[in-house]
Amino acid sequence: MDPEVANRLHKEGATLIVLDVPEGTEFGIDYFSWNVGPRFKGVKMVPPGIHFIYYSAVAGGGESAARTGLFLFTKCQDIFVMKWDPSSEDVIQVVCNEEELTRYRQGLQDLDSFLGPYPYEHLKKWVSLTSHITKDLLDRLQPVCKKISSATELPQQPLHTRAKPSMCEDTISSFAHDPDSVIRFSEIPKQKFPEGASPAEISKHNMDNSYVLGNMISGMKDRKEIVGELQFAFVCFLVGQVYDAFEHWKRLLNLLCSCDEALSTNSEIFDALIGVLHFQVQEIPKDFFVDIVSTNNFLTTTLQVFFSNMESSTTADKKLVDKARRFRLHLTKRFNWDFESEPEEFAPVVVET
Repeated sequence: MDPEVANRLHKEGATLIVLDVPEGTEFGIDYFSWNVGPRFKGVKMVPPGIHFIYYSAVAGGGESAARTGLFLFTKCQDIFVMKWDPSSEDVIQVVCNEEELTRYRQGLQDLDSFLGPYPYEHLKKWVSLTSHITKDLLDRLQPVCKKISSATELPQQPLHTRAKPSMCEDTISSFAHDPDSVIRFSEIPKQKFPEGASPAEISKHNMDNSYVLGNMISGMKDRKEIVGELQFAFVCFLVGQVYDAFEHWKRLLNLLCSCDEALSTNSEIFDALIGVLHFQVQEIPKDFFVDIVSTNNFLTTTLQVFFSNMESSTTADKKLVDKARRFRLHLTKRFNWDFESEPEEFAPVVVET
């Protein structure tokens, strides 16, 4: 890290104090994690902005629990105090009054050697993945309990063969059954066309999801919130290891990429979308999206529709069309993805007589 940047962050960065974390626990912030040692008491020099703190408990036999995390918005010189709760194997936030925060702030010099520096080398990547996530959006989407867990339902064994659950399993089960732990993703409207639409209009809306998008963003404070939600879902999957978030990301992306009319009426959404996808696709192996059954790549087939709509649009802004074209060429060159071949689902069917 540049000495000048390090000095500035040391003076202005936020501090995350995390006490009593068991040695060996996986602990991470944003795009970097490590297994903590016996001297670990938190993270210093945290830049202002949104951050994701996450951790995984480790049982006596080395068994890891589900990853759990929470988002924080930090400002200059903020101090957050957290503590490991051994009974729940979870990190709890300690509510401090001003007097207590002042004492912690005065004691930072003594704590300094126990605090790990923020992994600044990953900051640009993290910012590129979260640039549209606002505090208002975070408040709307995150679970009531504020914690995001990768926990899923455990497969149920017959009672006579079921072993006594471990502490890690207890933690997973409690998250899986707690409605307050559910991420509150926006619901994608099922109605694809307005009431009273003619058959021709119904056909149009079935091919162009602009009506659905319009209904969805009408309830948002800012229409670009949908791009922020796409980022939120992606980060919850990529870092939080929440598979449901990945499924929501795919549904949102499919909705956005199948819009035609909205390319001109909501061009700022799609301008932001291209920038967001540029960074997201770099974080996942290129064969990750391949459907084992059909061998179709979800991302290439979805983007192919998007690029096709862009090229055929007569109303989309020329700068937006050019940006989409450059993005397509970049993907083709970098990942060797084919956007020219027609997807099988759209190919003509030959009927034998």
